[in-house]
Amino acid sequence: MTNRSKGSIAAGIALAVVLVAAGVWFLFFRSDAPPEVDLESATEQVTSTTTGDGDGDGDGATTTSEAPTPADIEGTWVVDDESGEFDFESATGSFAGYRVQEELASIGSTEAVGRTGEVTGEMAIAGTTMESVQVTVDLSAIESDKPRRDNRVQDALETEEFPTADFELTEPVELGPDAAASEEISVEATGELTIHGVTREVTVELAAQLVDGTAVVVGSIPIELSDFGVEAPSAPMVLSVSEEATIEFQLLFTPSDAPLEQEASGGEPATTGSTAAP
Repeated sequence: MTNRSKGSIAAGIALAVVLVAAGVWFLFFRSDAPPEVDLESATEQVTSTTTGDGDGDGDGATTTSEAPTPADIEGTWVVDDESGEFDFESATGSFAGYRVQEELASIGSTEAVGRTGEVTGEMAIAGTTMESVQVTVDLSAIESDKPRRDNRVQDALETEEFPTADFELTEPVELGPDAAASEEISVEATGELTIHGVTREVTVELAAQLVDGTAVVVGSIPIELSDFGVEAPSAPMVLSVSEEATIEFQLLFTPSDAPLEQEASGGEPATTGSTAAP
């Protein structure tokens, strides 16, 4: 066999290996991660939901209301879990989830994203000051584009024992007059985040806007998995998972008739804090 023939065979084998690896990546490991949360996209979804279904039946769905006054945002708001739809790729309602970098064998770096629409919570505003916020996320309902990844994440979070993540605001946040005027605002909020039974103080970058009677809030929280006693998930094809992760959320709040302190009965707190460490 000539050297040229040997070279052609070697080149063919190398090409076949590359094609197989590319096929495996495309079918099983390519990143289909949805874009990061952002206020513009979230408010557009709310606007299209409230104005795109008008059938001319006089229900006023397409009527533009006057700019609200500060009194319009005062009161108790609850997470709306009925507006919009939730799926992994195009969530248009309230959701929360994670982002983390993975290093896959023969593939390289990819971004893993998991989300759930199972979110509950309340927010209390006095004047233009956000005085309290409690949010609970059902971690057992988080899903990504890979069921195998979801199983590993559930194991790492030990969701059978610690099924929820909880956030509670610990310092009031002044929203300013723009919040009531339906303008975009950006604020920092300090609170306690509980994951895997461990509670840590965190600072959250929030962007928010009042749209058609709905308070749209998006934000993210960078965390270290080890801070919450979570070991990074592992699998034969996963070389490593970053210790750093991002918790992100898109929340739609609507007014509640009941004051925040009266939401719970029998003296129980309004949110479930069963997973918080003492």
